[in-house]
Amino acid sequence: MRHTLPIAPQFYVTAPQPCPYLENRMERKLFTALQGDGAEQLNDALSQQGFRRSQNVLYRPSCADCASCLSARINVSDFVSSKSQKRTTRRNAHLTRRATSPWATDEQYELFRTYLDSRHADGGMADMDIFEFAAMIEETPIRSRVIEYTDRDTGNLAAVSLTDVLEDGLSMVYSFYDPKLQKNSLGTYMISDHIEIAREAGLPYIYLGYWVPGSPKMGYKAKFSGLEVYQCGAWKPMKDPAAFEASSDPLSSDPIAEQVANIQLPDRRVLRP
Repeated sequence: MRHTLPIAPQFYVTAPQPCPYLENRMERKLFTALQGDGAEQLNDALSQQGFRRSQNVLYRPSCADCASCLSARINVSDFVSSKSQKRTTRRNAHLTRRATSPWATDEQYELFRTYLDSRHADGGMADMDIFEFAAMIEETPIRSRVIEYTDRDTGNLAAVSLTDVLEDGLSMVYSFYDPKLQKNSLGTYMISDHIEIAREAGLPYIYLGYWVPGSPKMGYKAKFSGLEVYQCGAWKPMKDPAAFEASSDPLSSDPIAEQVANIQLPDRRVLRP
């Protein structure tokens, strides 16, 4: 019997558009489709090389004259809670965690809309309707979970994280929470709780998306000990956030063809059962 190997993924580049993190910069993304029998292996391999998932697409910043966006992850074994993070955990002790299959609900969407209208009214998701929200949650070809945090006393949904389970960790794809509970620092709390989940499961990393030096929106990620950033093809411990600058050197990014050539793809002849 003759077997045909899956076709290698094809990579594309988006058109430049205004950067959502740094003023007067343009962003561009390198991306590929996430589909087929080898989707999980591809997601694992590319996540380890700085890519992120959005529904059925894997992408990584590939700006022509900027290399400021750095993929960030927490090395669970190196993480030690700060006094502030311990206070945040105690402040949210009344919340109950529940992990479910990736299925969207009206309650989730209502919280999502409240969060966007309060925190990101001018962002790229501002016009997302309930059908697009459902697609974001449910259209996943890999092992994903929706992790809900509910007030034990009132039964109200306080926070939600769409989380992928990778071979070497958890990837927090998208999180949102009740903006009225801002003093509870729910974003920080969810990351701390995911670290505990990873520890219980024996997973070494928490993937947080991108950290951008010079962007106030991303500053909270640098407050976690054990943080690593993907730079120049390798993960590096972040010892001092101030040592990283928002680079705008026109030679800071390799040509697209070179970037694609350097991507390590999984051996797709061995498919995960």
